[in-house]
Amino acid sequence: MADGDFPAGGLMKGKRGLVMGVANRNSIAWGIARQLHAQGAELAFSYQDEALEKRVRPLIESLGGEPFMVTADVSDDASMDACFETLKAKWGKLDFLVHAIAFAGKDELQGSFTHNTTREGFKRAMDISAFSFVDAAKRASALMPPREEGGGAMVTLTYLGAERVVPNYNVMGVAKAALEASTRYIARDLGPAGIRVNAISAGPMRTLAMAGISGGRQLMKTGKDWSLLKEDTTMEGVAGAALYLLSDLGASCTGEVLHVDAGFHVVGVPDPGEGEG
Repeated sequence: MADGDFPAGGLMKGKRGLVMGVANRNSIAWGIARQLHAQGAELAFSYQDEALEKRVRPLIESLGGEPFMVTADVSDDASMDACFETLKAKWGKLDFLVHAIAFAGKDELQGSFTHNTTREGFKRAMDISAFSFVDAAKRASALMPPREEGGGAMVTLTYLGAERVVPNYNVMGVAKAALEASTRYIARDLGPAGIRVNAISAGPMRTLAMAGISGGRQLMKTGKDWSLLKEDTTMEGVAGAALYLLSDLGASCTGEVLHVDAGFHVVGVPDPGEGEG
């Protein structure tokens, strides 16, 4: 996808936000960041460690200007404290948050959920994939303007495996279910402050996360064959949905899980003959 493929404009002009979870150029978080940037947003990016910083810094530098990068290990309170103190010191306020962080052990993303999920693996998946959004939302909301000055907006990323059984998604599906429930409760808590909180349920895409799931390629093929639009989920579609939810266009929308999967999520049984040949 060329850098100019995202519609440019001024929907996010004057707004500043933190993007958490860019891993490489195929990351959904990176696609969302590029769309927000094309619409005038000023962006900060969090990264977990030095190795990840080296990988994503060239991407962020490609946006132009001085890169604003801050370390944040979502499993460490001190690291998160430092991250948001840095944001507060540099910007003073935050208008939006993009949360695109999840993790589960590769051994637990195959075969039997019941037999392959360990106590530590379950706790780790829930901590990084679900609680991290709760924690980030609490910290980000403290920096967002009051309702009369525009409030704020947050978006996290989920997947259909939170609602339905998907082969090999296993403990991540349970963690994403917790993330979706958390989204609704956070939306309830922050709504009076004028802060909107939503989730995007994207269809299978060629990302690092999908590569970690056994049978990921088959999920991609099934997603396309069974979808109503007969197409793969596109980065433009997901990034456009995030732009809607994070901009003023998304007014009155909160606590929502927005499916962006070419219509796959509404299919119970595919039409006879679909997927053959």
